[in-house]
Amino acid sequence: MRTHLKKIVLILAMFTTLQPSYAQLFPNLGGQRVGTSTAQFLKIGIGARALGMGESYVAIANDAEALYWNPAGISQFETHDFFFAHIDWFIDIKIDYAGAVFHLNPTNSIGIFFSALNTGDMMETTEFQPFGTGRYFNYGDLLAGITYARNMTDKFSFGITTKYFQETLAELTMSSVLFDLGTYYKTGWKTTRFAVSVTNFGPEIAPSGHFYYKNLNNEQIKVSKFQKFTPPIIFRIGVAADPIQLSAHKLTTSIQLNHPNDNTENLNIGIEYWWNNLLAVRTGYITGRMERDISFGIGLNVPVFGSRFRFDYSSSDFGRLGYVNQFAMHLLF
Repeated sequence: MRTHLKKIVLILAMFTTLQPSYAQLFPNLGGQRVGTSTAQFLKIGIGARALGMGESYVAIANDAEALYWNPAGISQFETHDFFFAHIDWFIDIKIDYAGAVFHLNPTNSIGIFFSALNTGDMMETTEFQPFGTGRYFNYGDLLAGITYARNMTDKFSFGITTKYFQETLAELTMSSVLFDLGTYYKTGWKTTRFAVSVTNFGPEIAPSGHFYYKNLNNEQIKVSKFQKFTPPIIFRIGVAADPIQLSAHKLTTSIQLNHPNDNTENLNIGIEYWWNNLLAVRTGYITGRMERDISFGIGLNVPVFGSRFRFDYSSSDFGRLGYVNQFAMHLLF
């Protein structure tokens, strides 16, 4: 086991060292797409376990966190799962997420989820009143959806999610129906599995409503027409395996390639170690992001009245922006 751990640590260290060279050899061909999609809150990762593994989760996805990462994953475990997550985002932004997965039978599974983001009241300022107009506004997001997954064979499953989101900024509101698609394939070679997902697929969106502003001549102008933008569509491909799987020790590794429609491609790497299925330690690394790299996490899985309760915590380093903490709880029965 020590030999395997040393190899993994060495590979991660080499990869981290080679990052500057990687950036020079492979130009940032997708960087020109930054800022070309809307509804950015849909890109905030959900689940302390997934975040602790550097968001390299699409090929693991074997609990209710799969509702966010890969809809096909909700059929990859046998117990029902109630899931709640809380994120302390930047500048006092709070995000809460609740979901549940139910297995109708060994073949079919369904899931539901709801998420909310809120900033609280913010003071309105303008070019001519930089210290405030006396009015306040807030920004908030709501997301709700339903997921269905089916095991087509003992090795292959697929899933689909239909979700509705609404984004509100002062007098402006934007909403749409989006879709997630996912597949999950157990290769049959030891514990290796392969997964693909496409999330936030849908039409271009523009806000509705209007607002007023004053020009340099102190004339009040009404704005009610806005440009349409695409949602933040993300295509993910991942491979995961368990190089160590003993009665008391389990080590899971994962690697994932991400192709967003509003940024350059990047690679995520994640590692998770379980001791006696009670205590987990996780780490992950995200490449190709200026203010994002390493993350850590822990998990505690204990029996409760014939069920199991799991508590997860993760901390992600966002460079100059600081650390983001996420807490999650699972009730599996």
